[in-house]
Amino acid sequence: MLSENIKKIRKSKGLTQKDLALQLNVVRQTVSKWELGSTTPELDKLIQLSDLFELSLDELVGREN
Repeated sequence: MLSENIKKIRKSKGLTQKDLALQLNVVRQTVSKWELGSTTPELDKLIQLSDLFELSLDELVGREN
């Protein structure tokens, strides 16, 4: 699930929610909402997350081949 992946990968990279928010030019509360699953990142933010985490979009959203 996307929300779980964002949180898991963020933590594995040693980033706080605030750190990630700063890199994506959003507020920390936005990252928190993504991780809680109450909102979903827009496509441009998904692409930035994918690039930052060095994952494909499929991997980021939890889609298996």
